[in-house]
Amino acid sequence: MEMVTSWEREGIQKERRATITKILKLRFGDIDASLEGIIPALLQLSPDEYMDSLLQADREELLSQFQG
Repeated sequence: MEMVTSWEREGIQKERRATITKILKLRFGDIDASLEGIIPALLQLSPDEYMDSLLQADREELLSQFQG
């Protein structure tokens, strides 16, 4: 079993956040507070799940699905 250090976990989270942020910017322009607010929920998904959502859903669908 491969051990993942806290440094590696932190790096993975930063990379995932950067990917999600980049896709949101490419699709919707500037990221406002509403879009920024759904990033933590997207980070809880697997990469396949958040990529599917980010690439297929429109802005309103994303907000309704991931706003708390």
